[in-house]
Amino acid sequence: MCQIFAGQDPQRYAFETRSVRLSGYPTSVRLEARFWQIIEDIAHAQGMTVGKFLSQLHDEALEIHGEVGNFASLLRCSCLVYLEQGLNSAEPRRAAG
Repeated sequence: MCQIFAGQDPQRYAFETRSVRLSGYPTSVRLEARFWQIIEDIAHAQGMTVGKFLSQLHDEALEIHGEVGNFASLLRCSCLVYLEQGLNSAEPRRAAG
């Protein structure tokens, strides 16, 4: 069973650092390549550039929580929410019930 996970292409989980502007300030974000691919999909689905999407997500999280302690973790979890909720498909998954 673990072969499915352990046997994947190492390029999927290689770190990639990108420079972005958050709240008008330049910074860098380091994520695994696969997360960047998902973020690109999310941004495209929202009709935004990756930079605009990241900036808007950061600003909204800042407004809601007053701070963004670990933006990279927020991005990873946002990717998981996107995949879990089926937001990456034409028809969202329905809850069983």
